[in-house]
Amino acid sequence: MPETLTLANARLILPGGEMTGRVTLRGGEIVEVAGGSAVPAGAVDCGGDLVAPGLVELHTDNLERHIRPRPSAHWPHKPAIVAHDAELAACGITTVFDAIRVGSIEGKGGVGWSRYARDLADELLAMRAAGALKISHHIHLRAEICSHTLVEELAQFGPEDRVGILSLMDHTPGQRQFADIGQYATYMKGKHGLSEEVFQEHVRTRVALGAAVRDAHEAAAVEAAQRLGAVLASHDDTEVAHVVRSAAHGIALAEFPTTVEAARACRSHGIAVMMGAPNLVRGGSHSGNVSAMALAGEGLLDVVSSDYVPAALLYAAVLLGELWGDMACAMATVTAAPARAAGLVDRGVIAEGMRADVIRFRLVDGVPVLRGVWAAGARVA
Repeated sequence: MPETLTLANARLILPGGEMTGRVTLRGGEIVEVAGGSAVPAGAVDCGGDLVAPGLVELHTDNLERHIRPRPSAHWPHKPAIVAHDAELAACGITTVFDAIRVGSIEGKGGVGWSRYARDLADELLAMRAAGALKISHHIHLRAEICSHTLVEELAQFGPEDRVGILSLMDHTPGQRQFADIGQYATYMKGKHGLSEEVFQEHVRTRVALGAAVRDAHEAAAVEAAQRLGAVLASHDDTEVAHVVRSAAHGIALAEFPTTVEAARACRSHGIAVMMGAPNLVRGGSHSGNVSAMALAGEGLLDVVSSDYVPAALLYAAVLLGELWGDMACAMATVTAAPARAAGLVDRGVIAEGMRADVIRFRLVDGVPVLRGVWAAGARVA
């Protein structure tokens, strides 16, 4: 890495709009932002490419996909972490909150979840401390309310663990994302190959478990977020009543509300709305929930997450730029807005004194093609 790097003659995406100009990185910070098409000696001529802040990802299942690439296949954690990190860097993501589930269930009904959060977090933090990772990693604990071990697993985490987000998840059949049992049956049978008899037994045991532990586990998760200093998020709010409950808990971020009514309620309670980039790219939810593009059209979309496709994040921002006619506003949904939602004040915008997380890309037939990615001033892709 050169001591100083200047990207010049670029289409800069700035907090207030766009500008042809240059940005200079030094010592891990942005030290100059200037206008004009001039290319100073030693600078990189970007030839009109877009230069934007590095992408900030708040909720991705990608690490879990790497450690369990098939339902019955488990992969060693450390090489999985390195591969996950490299994939995100190659997609322009320079800050990530890695989603790790806390809360396991016994294998009744043919499907069980084993605990893994503490071990995976230890390995992730160790790899970060060893300098093995290209980008900035934080922890996002997905607290599965309908589980047996949630309280015990939450107790294993402390303020030193860099837990930035804790989200309240309830995947009980008939609740929230899986309110439509028919959609849930399609999902579970397709993913796990369950017979109808095994599926019905699974539903009965999960519903009973949720009824038994929901209130106590939700309260424990809210308390854990306060203890850990983590931003509290809801997940799959479906009804206005869900949002009212979220607001009472002090939730600041709503992940993937499933209906327009829930999204409107979030806006009225000052809760930021996050939707999935795959939903935007595909033009709809894979599970039959509200379209992210529809929420964007109504001005109800604040933050975009790659969810289960890292490469979708930048492309979704480009699609939003086309919809809104404002690329700067669209890019903010994957940079400045998620940084603010997570309480990060040193990144997400191109401005002097900010962390030197920067991406360079151009559009080819409407598809963003990355030309360079820098995290804290170091080129990572």
